[in-house]
Amino acid sequence: MPNKLEIALIQVPLFWEDPERNRELFSRKMESISNKTDIIVLPEMFTTGFTMAPENLDPREGEITVAWMQEKAKEYNAAVVGSIVIFEGGRYFNRLFFVKPDGRAFHYDKRHTFTLAGEDKVYQAGTEKLNVDFRGFKICPLICYDLRFPVWARNSSECDVLIYVANWPTPRIMAWDTLLKARAIENMVYCIGVNRIGQDKTGHDYPGHSAVCDTLGERLAFSQVEEIVVATLNKDHIVETRKKLGFLEDRDAFILK
Repeated sequence: MPNKLEIALIQVPLFWEDPERNRELFSRKMESISNKTDIIVLPEMFTTGFTMAPENLDPREGEITVAWMQEKAKEYNAAVVGSIVIFEGGRYFNRLFFVKPDGRAFHYDKRHTFTLAGEDKVYQAGTEKLNVDFRGFKICPLICYDLRFPVWARNSSECDVLIYVANWPTPRIMAWDTLLKARAIENMVYCIGVNRIGQDKTGHDYPGHSAVCDTLGERLAFSQVEEIVVATLNKDHIVETRKKLGFLEDRDAFILK
């Protein structure tokens, strides 16, 4: 069973409500990844930016992007992870896909829609977490505002890695930095956060700060510029830290309802 995962986080500005240009952008960025990679992580709503007007998009764009993710996952023999706008059953979802190299696509609908921006009025909130087994690691992917809610991220299933994809703006970036470390420490997991950079059409600025934190909250990688951020996750680090510091064994027992 593999003992390490090589992670690539793609931190870039996004073209507003322009899926085709964004797919082309990420295709070019993926071509520049020089080292073997197991997981490629893209930001929240990586084909559109954080739009509250999904009706401006072709309803088929979600299917087109999932097919693109499957193509890239196969091409690079790596999982591709990111959230996009999905239209399904007459409703819109901010839906994250974890696509494996064999084409299997697992999805998670954002549980905590961002009320400050009215996301709760536009997108249907999800109700279930997702845990994906991939190359010897159990991974739980979540979306942006979910980061503020520790109970939802609580490690009750022996998770190894939390992944947050985001459009997290500059005025609240200290919270992003702090909470990524907190989620790593309290759950004794690697915590990965991928944010965009640049300004969107609504005037919000995004400073990046994509990061990888280990089980003790130490940063293994961090960036504030347009680039691909890489890091190695080591299963031995998880096992040894939990064995030495048995904090998870003292968790309170409760059930989410």
